Amino acid sequence: MSIHDDQLARLNVAGKDFDYYSIADLPGIDHLPYSLKVLVENLVRNIDGANITDDHVKALLDWDPDAEPSHEIQFTPSRVVMQDFTGVPCIVDLATMRDAVKQLGGDPEVINPQVQSDMVIDHSVQIDKYGIADAVQQNMDIEYQRNGERYQFLRWGQQAFRNFRVVPPGTGIIHQVNIEYLAKVIMSKVEENGNTLAYLDSCVGTDSHTTTENGLGVLGWGVGGIEAEAAMLGQPISMLVPRVVGFKLTGSIPEGVTATDVVLTITDMLRQHGVVGKFVEFYGEGIASVPLANRATIGNMSPEFGSTCGIFPIDDVTLDYLRLTGRSEEQVALVEAYAKANKLWGDAKDPNYVEPRYSEYMELDLGDVVPSIAGPKRPQDRIKLSEAKKTFEETLPAYETEKTVKEPVPVSTSFRGDFELDNGDVAIASITSCTNTSNPSVMIAAGLIARNAHAKGLKPKPWVKTSLAPGSQVVADYLKAAGLQDDLDALGYQLVGFGCATCIGNSGPLLPEISEAINANDMTVTAVLSGNRNFEGRISPDVKMNYLASPPLVIAYALAGTMDFDFATQPLGTDADGNDVYLKDIWPTNEEVEAVVSGTVNREMFLKDYASVFEGDRRWKGLDVPEGELFAWDPKSTYVRKQTFFDGMNATPDPVKDIHGARVLALLGDSVTTDHISPAGAFKASSPAGKYLTERGVQPKNFNSYGSRRGNHEIMVRGTFGNIRLRNLLLASTGNEVTPGGFTYDFTTGKPSTIFDASLNYKAANTPLVVLAGKEYGTGSSRDWAAKGTLMLGVKAVITRSFERIHRSNLIGMGVLPLQFPEDESYESLGLDGTETYDIAGIEQLNAGETPKTVKVTATHADGSVTEFDAVVRIDTPGEADYYRNGGILQYVLRNLMRK
Repeated sequence: MSIHDDQLARLNVAGKDFDYYSIADLPGIDHLPYSLKVLVENLVRNIDGANITDDHVKALLDWDPDAEPSHEIQFTPSRVVMQDFTGVPCIVDLATMRDAVKQLGGDPEVINPQVQSDMVIDHSVQIDKYGIADAVQQNMDIEYQRNGERYQFLRWGQQAFRNFRVVPPGTGIIHQVNIEYLAKVIMSKVEENGNTLAYLDSCVGTDSHTTTENGLGVLGWGVGGIEAEAAMLGQPISMLVPRVVGFKLTGSIPEGVTATDVVLTITDMLRQHGVVGKFVEFYGEGIASVPLANRATIGNMSPEFGSTCGIFPIDDVTLDYLRLTGRSEEQVALVEAYAKANKLWGDAKDPNYVEPRYSEYMELDLGDVVPSIAGPKRPQDRIKLSEAKKTFEETLPAYETEKTVKEPVPVSTSFRGDFELDNGDVAIASITSCTNTSNPSVMIAAGLIARNAHAKGLKPKPWVKTSLAPGSQVVADYLKAAGLQDDLDALGYQLVGFGCATCIGNSGPLLPEISEAINANDMTVTAVLSGNRNFEGRISPDVKMNYLASPPLVIAYALAGTMDFDFATQPLGTDADGNDVYLKDIWPTNEEVEAVVSGTVNREMFLKDYASVFEGDRRWKGLDVPEGELFAWDPKSTYVRKQTFFDGMNATPDPVKDIHGARVLALLGDSVTTDHISPAGAFKASSPAGKYLTERGVQPKNFNSYGSRRGNHEIMVRGTFGNIRLRNLLLASTGNEVTPGGFTYDFTTGKPSTIFDASLNYKAANTPLVVLAGKEYGTGSSRDWAAKGTLMLGVKAVITRSFERIHRSNLIGMGVLPLQFPEDESYESLGLDGTETYDIAGIEQLNAGETPKTVKVTATHADGSVTEFDAVVRIDTPGEADYYRNGGILQYVLRNLMRK
């Protein structure tokens, strides 16, 4: 018998019997980190004798904390969650796969989610209206006007696919809905034998901040849409057992410090330590005093650390949160009983507790945390609030050009009156995002700041675009119940919608007069948001510098109106008696915040708001929904189009080939993010995507955003590598000015061109393409279009100094080869400037079932001289090799399903 059969046990909870797979008596389990115990249970439960065997379990139980990752396992998540930007392409791909199966003579119904898959529509709300009483309703109306076609498609998917549910627009942010409702911590299902099986909840998502659920003890992380699709279709995720960093939290948060300050400090520490590809696990007696909302805030920022997860174990704090958010007492009892029976209970004071062993150790005394912000372009670039003014003044010159007007510019508006705009002024101050709006302590603190500021007659500066986009309707309920929404309204922080909004790039347009002043005078204005992402070009095309801050600090900066501000020495304004008012005068105490939270946030709010979570409002219910197992594609649609990945696909894969005569499409530096690669936000009529829509009769005012058009590959490929902050150094190598944005040098014409137009010429000439880049290539959100677009442009290989985990995996998932320069080498050190042609030999070894450790790259310069080097092949597991040989993960899954 296998371990799978040996470990099946029985658990009685409140008189009800559950089957479960016991891991408590397995040798070596006691000292494993919580997160690896979760993986052990996952393997034991899913042993099939082929992909997952007893040997995989034994190897994990023998985990060496000091070893470098080398042991491959297959992780089978219990659930998949998606947001609409990345989720729509998933459903487009599944619908296209059904067509492909039928074309190959199979049954389209084999393409169906095999595990529970939920989509939360949260990324489409844009802040068009703000600072007015009915902003949320007007923005929702506009959202449906823009996205009705997409939403009809999703309604079709909801009725066409089994195990697929949609949370309609206006409900909340995916991660908040996940931790407040969707996550079970312990799941259960009735087996074929009639018994009920209890097992660990685990979940991957198409958004990198899926790690918010780590605060609940649910193991999961963000994956690319293509990898998520495979998980939906029952495919395990291939991964190497990681190193695990143990992070001990001690002490308590001092006065004036928020959970946001804590998470920015942890992000800073872990980025400096280096945790890319590792698990981070929080442990020790101190975590018992860390509220669940703070745990979720910390887990949420795991992608900003660079780790795969940032997880807390199950304990009494978990149980209290489950009760608060409306989970049944039966469910809470099951979570407690299961966790204790399977040695997953994380109370360090429990007499049966055994401290895990970790690969690396870190520690933070929460009492040492100080108020902080992060920016102006990366979430890990923490700045102490006391040093923010000085740091900003030192940073600003880097954003100024010879065209920058350095004197205040007069602006006249009908909405906000007349004023002068200066460099450093805050153009956007937005309370938004899953990081903070799931945390009542910081949201209540923002409300109390608003109350105190309002009482003293303070208002945000007229040039500041203010907005409040909570993560769930519960936030709106408790702000209203506490009487704080009126004060927020008085400061221009009316509700604008329930969704990611500013943090995803849907900040909406600035007032036209402000936008014109900024662009005509090349001004550097700033954005402050309570989000987790502040990469260049992400928040608004008019804003160069973006800062992350807690919700109360967002309001403080709106009152100050500029980043060039010292809250300790400069007043925010004067009260009715003419007295100066400083930030310390309106900042609430921790005790005041806690009193409002404990007196306002209650279980009944969650029960009410999630009672009809899948039903939607009149707009959702009124959509015209098509029917049938196959989607009726509209060739005129500019939102949803049948994908081309499966065109000409055969039942068996063609052999992979070496690359010959490739040209460089882009020559990039360090820290190029998926936000630089993947299309996001608004786009102009002059862009390739804008021209495509204009040619089809779509007016610029109806362009919507790249995110909302992710179901149309024609739009997305035209925006790939199109970020306005991207700098393609190939232009400099060919003697041209480096124009920021999606531009390159086209060797077929001998002229600069857009990246998309050049790619068409290269395809016509049958010339393969490569991308050369520096360190940390592909950091940022887990966006499948960063990989899909790369493939569709004709890129066959990407050669970098180092990759971010998710993007490297996604490239393989699309059949693009990820390669690394030899250690300590770069294209600069090798004398390469992108003008060469490239041959890559050794790839064909994969056809024999072998993954080469290196391949030979030959770069031929224009003068005929040659540079050769051995590039490291970053296909890290046998599963990834299978995907690459099949031309991508979806092709692999489709072929396997058809063979069953």
